[in-house]
Amino acid sequence: MTQDGKLAQIRHRIDTIDGELLRLLSERAACAQQVAEVKQAAGETVFYRPEREAQVLRQVAAANPGPLPDEAVAHIFREIMSACLALERPLTVAYLGPPGTFSQDATHKHFGQAISSLPQTTIEQVFREVDAGAADYGVVPIENSTEGAVTHTLDMFLSTPLTICGEVELAVHQQLLSKAPDLAGVKQIYSHAQSLAQCRRWLAGHLPGVACEAVSSNAEAARRAASEAGAAAIAGESAGRLYELTRLAANIEDEPGNTTRFLVIGRHDTQPSGRDKTSLLLSTGNRPGALASLLEPLRRHGISMTRIESRPARTGRWQYVFFIDIEGHVQDAPVQQALTELREVTALCKVLGAYPRATGDTP
Repeated sequence: MTQDGKLAQIRHRIDTIDGELLRLLSERAACAQQVAEVKQAAGETVFYRPEREAQVLRQVAAANPGPLPDEAVAHIFREIMSACLALERPLTVAYLGPPGTFSQDATHKHFGQAISSLPQTTIEQVFREVDAGAADYGVVPIENSTEGAVTHTLDMFLSTPLTICGEVELAVHQQLLSKAPDLAGVKQIYSHAQSLAQCRRWLAGHLPGVACEAVSSNAEAARRAASEAGAAAIAGESAGRLYELTRLAANIEDEPGNTTRFLVIGRHDTQPSGRDKTSLLLSTGNRPGALASLLEPLRRHGISMTRIESRPARTGRWQYVFFIDIEGHVQDAPVQQALTELREVTALCKVLGAYPRATGDTP
C-alpha cells in the first residue's frame, strides 16, 4: 500500500473515532442533565460538587493507558465536566484580576473555560463578591514556593464566614514580554512585586541596571509594556497573548520548580473525596509550650501537618493566630478526635475548610 493509502486509512479511522467520541460526549452531557433534574426535584441548591470532580480526575488519571500524559487527560476531562455543568448554569467565579494573570490561569485550571469570570482588583473584593452571593466561588493566591505566604489572604480568613472548598497548584513560569526586538531594547521593566522577586537573579545577570517597577498585577505590567516604547513586562503567557507581546526570554524564574498555590473559597462545606486536606485557624495564650500543645493532638492521632503560618491576631499586642493545614477530612475519625482535644487547649479552633487535595500539574 502506498503512503497516501496508509494515511487515508488512518484518517478514516480517526474520523470514525471522532464520531464515536462526539456521540459519547452527547450521552455524557445528557446524563449530567439528568443528574441536575434529580437534584432539583430533591430541592438541592448546590449543584457543583468539588469532591466528585476530584474523584473523576483521579480515576481517569489512574486508568490512563497513554500515550497522552495524565495532565493532558485531566485537562480534557476538566473541560468536559465544565461544559456539562454549564448546561444547567455556568458558575460565576471571582478571581484576582485583571484578565491575563496567573490567578485567571488557576481559575480555568480548576473550573474549566465554561464559567462566567468575575475579575477583581483586590483579594478583599474576591472575598466580598463570594460572601455577597455575586459569585459562586472565588480563587485567591495563598502561597508561593519561592516567596512564601500571601499574608493578605491569610488575614481575610480572620473575619470571613466563607469556607475553603478546594486548592489549585499552578507551576509559575515567568516570561519577559515586550514590543522591543531584543534585550538591548529594554529600558524599563514592569511586573508584580512577587514576580520581580522570583526573577531577581536572572534580572541581575541579564539586564543589570534596567529600572524595575512593581505594579498591581502582571497583566497591568503587560498592558504598560504594550503601550510604552522600550518597556517590558515579566508575566505569564496568557498576558503575552492578550496584549500581543513578543517573548524575549522564557522561564526566567530563579527557581525552576516555582509554584503558586491558590485556594477556592465558597459558601458551603465539601464532602470527603478520599484524598483531602483540612485547614484550621488556631490561637492560644502566650505561655511556654503553647505551640507544642497545638501540635500534640495531631501527633497523637497520626495526622500529618503539611503547613503552618502565624499571623498577628489583631486582638492585642504580640498575640498571634496559627494557620495549619493537615492531611485528612474533618469528617475522618482521627481528625475529629484531634479537633476535640484541640478545642480543650485553644482559645480559638476554627475549621476553615476541608477539601480535595490539588490534583495534577499545570494543564
